[in-house]
Amino acid sequence: MIRPRRNRRTSAIRSLVRETSLSPADFILPLFLHEDSTDTPIASMPGVTRWSIPSLVREAGEALALGIPAVVLFPKIEESLKTSHAAECHNDNGLIPRAIRALKAAHPDLCVITDIALDPYNADGHDGIVQRDACGQLHILNDETVEVLTLQALTHARAGADIVSPSDMMDGRVAAIRKALDAEGYTHVSILSYTAKYASAYYGPFRGALDSAPKEGDKKTYQMDPANAREAIREALLDQQEGADILMVKPAGPYLDIIAKLRETSHLPLAAYQVSGEYLMIKTAAAAGWLDEKAIVIESLTGIKRAGADLILTYFAKDAARWLSSAS
Repeated sequence: MIRPRRNRRTSAIRSLVRETSLSPADFILPLFLHEDSTDTPIASMPGVTRWSIPSLVREAGEALALGIPAVVLFPKIEESLKTSHAAECHNDNGLIPRAIRALKAAHPDLCVITDIALDPYNADGHDGIVQRDACGQLHILNDETVEVLTLQALTHARAGADIVSPSDMMDGRVAAIRKALDAEGYTHVSILSYTAKYASAYYGPFRGALDSAPKEGDKKTYQMDPANAREAIREALLDQQEGADILMVKPAGPYLDIIAKLRETSHLPLAAYQVSGEYLMIKTAAAAGWLDEKAIVIESLTGIKRAGADLILTYFAKDAARWLSSAS
């Protein structure tokens, strides 16, 4: 009789034949920040904090010490700075450029990734510039938005960002950003493209963290339909052709099939974002005693990597890094 169970008999044997390994080096830690001098717990995401810049630097240092090589920054912008054209997003003395400079000064070896999108800066709460037609219908302007995104990416590159990460899902933005970075001498700055960002209900807690929900309408005209898979392949091929260095699928857990499809489609590194809704479901169930938080986090992250992700953006990064280190 063939007995596959022989390969599961002991912990040592299971370790020898394990197909997927997880380590802190696989993680990117998302960090929220604001202008305040105090740190604010985020009600919609228990255990996650909106940091001041000095606290952000300390938090990033702790992550780096745990073996997490990268952070990605998300700002909560003051209402007074939000405009219909999101001009604050390319202010060289804005919150994100100052945070980048502080992080790189304190932690030169840390990989600093920045979000390229207008929604935190846009008075309308959309990832793009909003226009109404003669009938009053809302439209998100693609090419005009890409021009502003390019200015934002250049601002972050000047401040010292290692990777810029357009999350807007506008057409042609990867090519435009790559062309602008190269023209200004930032050929070393990478692009991590949100290639398959779905119009997902899992983002709710994140929008509460940044106060960046659309004031009107939704994001379905630019983020992808959750029912579509082949469209993700089309987006991946375009982003690769336009010069992306890394591709991303968001959310991660509900879209493991998309991660697997893109892994088969492209040889580029592939990231996946375990988003705020995934985080909150685990935290809530664990707090109620229904799930073992440590076990379910490691299992979910392993599943994301097994599907084909090389990099995982997760709010559990620090906890997972500690758990993995203690298990080794």
